[in-house]
Amino acid sequence: METSNQNQTPGKRPRGRPAGVETADIRNAILDTAETLFARNGYAATSIRAIADAVSVNPAMIHYYFGSKDALLKQVLDRALEPLADAIANMRNAGQAPASEIARLLLNTLSQRPNLPPLIVREVMLPGGVMQKHFLAYLAPRLGGAFPAILQTEQEEGRMSMGLDTHIATLNILSLCVFPLIAREMAGPALNISYDEAGLNKLEQHITRLLDEGFAT
Repeated sequence: METSNQNQTPGKRPRGRPAGVETADIRNAILDTAETLFARNGYAATSIRAIADAVSVNPAMIHYYFGSKDALLKQVLDRALEPLADAIANMRNAGQAPASEIARLLLNTLSQRPNLPPLIVREVMLPGGVMQKHFLAYLAPRLGGAFPAILQTEQEEGRMSMGLDTHIATLNILSLCVFPLIAREMAGPALNISYDEAGLNKLEQHITRLLDEGFAT
């Protein structure tokens, strides 16, 4: 029996696996779109169908690649944060990582992935966040959880004041680097802070100077 295409929307690509597109490209397109929609609208308000429609694939394809919406969000977070975890591990293995270098790493990572701060706030930090358990078990120990030991080495080598608690110092660093990027929608107009390249460079300079001077011996 001949199949009719008259119900297809003119000019729209049929959903399914896009012709000529590699599997890795489809996966990355799904992850990119999910990251944006989860950050903008929240996990609960974002459906698999909405993600599929934005990528022009069938929702079944997302289930095929990722299994579930929960697993998709885990992949979004892991893809964004694993490189940062690896960089922190390298920093720790190098045996020298002043607080200002930690700050630069955090600021560079988060400014290059502007969806990441609001996504972490929504789904990790706020009560009921669906990724709290996953983050605490698999990501936190290799991210902020690794900083106290790094800072302790800085103290032992005489590069950081022994009077500072390394755990509280870690919270200080995270607050200085993460909050400005979470608050960018309000800080821009309310405080006249620019978030273009020049503005981000100026923010980095202020934070690293504050840490270099405040944590000094």
